[in-house]
Amino acid sequence: MTTSLHLRSGPLRCDIRPDLGGCVAGLWHGDLPVLRSTAAQALTTVRQAGSYPLVPFSNRVGQAQLKWAGTSHPLVQNNAAEPHAIHGVGWQRPWEVLEADAQFALLSYEHKPDASWPFAFDTSQAFRLNDDALELTLSITNQSAQAAPVGLGWHPYFVKRPGSHLRFAASGRWEMGADKLPTHRLPSTGLDQACTALDVDHCFEGWDGQAFLSDAALRIHLVSSLNRLVVFTQPTRDTVAIEPVSHVNNAVNLLGQAGMTAEALGLTVLLPGASMSATMTIRVEAV
Repeated sequence: MTTSLHLRSGPLRCDIRPDLGGCVAGLWHGDLPVLRSTAAQALTTVRQAGSYPLVPFSNRVGQAQLKWAGTSHPLVQNNAAEPHAIHGVGWQRPWEVLEADAQFALLSYEHKPDASWPFAFDTSQAFRLNDDALELTLSITNQSAQAAPVGLGWHPYFVKRPGSHLRFAASGRWEMGADKLPTHRLPSTGLDQACTALDVDHCFEGWDGQAFLSDAALRIHLVSSLNRLVVFTQPTRDTVAIEPVSHVNNAVNLLGQAGMTAEALGLTVLLPGASMSATMTIRVEAV
């Protein structure tokens, strides 16, 4: 059954589809879309959503093979013909509505071990809309009997309008191979450039938790508690994905390579019953 939630505060309105991966179907400032936006009832696939949660990992697990604690777990290849597992499982599962009113919603999803992810966990999303911002919190608790690798993030697609300009600071960038997996880290100061010709699909490290996207109509200030940022766009795309994430792409399979540690890769190892949370705020101002 199609379910939808509609939040509204001042000039901002946000449509949420709990049944489609707990996604944000759309975020608007007046009539202007902030994210790639579709009215909740009209959205038919999470792949066209404005944003969706990344849980219990972000980006790709290479070749859909999770190697953990001496065991290899084959995962579902969940992105068409691509050989990897991508973006976790939360974005492809229905979420339960625990609480909702005109400015707030709380969703949950309980994961039992399956072919997509072998560790049990509970996760929740909170959405709070005020007059100038959408505030999101994503949390996860390890419900398995063993320590498990965990990552969190979001995948918002911002509208790329004429004059769109992206700016953020970072200290490093992971280069990507033809297989869309990271190969090595190079120094980087981040980005400060127009989006029109931007061609990027990289994870930036040492991010200070702030990104600024502006055009002739809107100024957007993205803030997160996370310290890595995946940015994805191409000149032919009308969106720019600006994704706060907790860990490097394919982090779980990079462990141990060239001395890479969980801490260095941003990979969280949760003991049974332990939890972690992250926040993201999308602040919007009319020019």
